Amino acid sequence: MSDQRLRILIGAPVDAGQRRPGCLMGPAALRVAGIAAAIRDLGHAVEDRGDLAMTPQPGTCPNPAVHSLPEVLGWTAAIRAATRDAMRAGFPILLGGDHALSLGSVAGVVEAAGDRPLFVLWLDAHSDIHTPLTTQSGNLHGTPVAYLAGLEGFDPFPPFPAPLPPDRICLYGIRSVDPAEHAVLQRVGIEVTDMRALDEQGIVAPLRAFLARVAAAGGLLHVSLDVDFLDPSIAPAVGTTVPGGTTFREAHLVMELLHDSGLVTSLDLVELNPFLDDRGMTARLMVDLVGSLMGRKVFDRPTRSFA
Repeated sequence: MSDQRLRILIGAPVDAGQRRPGCLMGPAALRVAGIAAAIRDLGHAVEDRGDLAMTPQPGTCPNPAVHSLPEVLGWTAAIRAATRDAMRAGFPILLGGDHALSLGSVAGVVEAAGDRPLFVLWLDAHSDIHTPLTTQSGNLHGTPVAYLAGLEGFDPFPPFPAPLPPDRICLYGIRSVDPAEHAVLQRVGIEVTDMRALDEQGIVAPLRAFLARVAAAGGLLHVSLDVDFLDPSIAPAVGTTVPGGTTFREAHLVMELLHDSGLVTSLDLVELNPFLDDRGMTARLMVDLVGSLMGRKVFDRPTRSFA
């Protein structure tokens, strides 16, 4: 049975969660790379709701390293409301913007989910499980996993609507975790499928095990795809490059398996910084990956020239 959900594009030009400017151009780059057409060509209806705007909200944090807190609070509120509304109408696709946007997107999905359990697949080089109190960089794009897991230290953010139990969160492709984050992950018990695990077990087995849990629970699945999940040799347009990421084929295989599962109900595309790209190659790759998630098969791919 074909998936008839409306695909709803929401631009979230968040640039406040880190200090390297450029992510605010991410939504435009994804549109120029043809994300709407790529989804429509696979038989899905698409609605582009344009880019969100935010109003900074007052708030302070005792950690002096934290910066841009009023802006991140404003983005969190705007994205939360927009994602909640889109989730009720179809399949929201957040076009980022740095990963701080997930502070709002996952909260909005949870609000729309009602009694159905939500699971989150975090495709990223980083675990993003600092809190505003523990971050040394002050970059709030490194805090969303802690927020959705219900960890303390997020005043003045609104309480996360329904914190996710550890077994509903899978950090996949991780390869950069600082000691403080490692200690938190061990204490909380969130599943970490790092690149060593993928090297040893392969791409497929760990992902299928997680998807089986989602299916058994009758759950919804939110996927948060960070550009740095990919190896920087194929995706240079990110300010947080970490060598040793997934290859072109590995990333597409992940997306194809997610499509085959029929479980994905919402998606973040984050950390695309077009200022750092090479002739749009990263934006085009992200659009290609969305195509795989939406049903494109490996034998459907056109031959391309980047000359």
